Amino acid sequence: MLIVPQNWAENLDFVRSHIASAAAAAGRDPTQITLVAVSKAQPLAAMRAVHALGVVDFGESYPQEALAKIEALGGETLIWHFIGQIQSNKTRVIAEHFAWVHSVDRVQIARRLNAQRPFHAPPLNVCLQVKLIDEPAKGGVSPLELSSLAEEVAGLERIRLRGLMCLPPVSDDVTEQRRWFARLRELLLELNGKGHALDVLSMGMSGDYEAAVREGATHLRIGTAIFGARPGDAGFKL
Repeated sequence: MLIVPQNWAENLDFVRSHIASAAAAAGRDPTQITLVAVSKAQPLAAMRAVHALGVVDFGESYPQEALAKIEALGGETLIWHFIGQIQSNKTRVIAEHFAWVHSVDRVQIARRLNAQRPFHAPPLNVCLQVKLIDEPAKGGVSPLELSSLAEEVAGLERIRLRGLMCLPPVSDDVTEQRRWFARLRELLLELNGKGHALDVLSMGMSGDYEAAVREGATHLRIGTAIFGARPGDAGFKL
């Protein structure tokens, strides 16, 4: 029998209750918000425990680590989201094993994912990562180049363009958090006004997910608030 450590259950209850409260304040249905548990560098035991508590969506950033987990958890009904920066030589693993990719910011990456997506699999759900402010360490397409990238990606046969993703500057100021998320929502609405039918805003992490919910987030990428402090990547073990 699977034993669930009390802190994981309490953490998840806390996160879910705050999502529900933020959704209620915004007049939204919390069941329409997908919680993606960011499990990079987390052991299988933690993932199994969180899955037993009802989480089915898991986010990974490193292809080889993710592939080992996907193979180990092959009997589980999990939905895998790739949320990290994408290297050209890693696109095949992502295209073959993930249902979602949240971090496409170049047409070359989108074309590789499209070409390498297996024909027996459904189209790969893709979000475009937008760089709302110039931060060298973060990926993302600039708002000025977003429309042309969306047009290119939307035309690929094995990809389904679903929405936008962002990694805004870290801030404890809720007003500042909401400003960035509101900007991403505005960009999505602008694209839809040009003929797209985007329905996903992937935004909000452990420190700002309530602000993201209030501004329309459909997918929250939450790791630390669920699992606790992440083990060092170098010491990762299945």
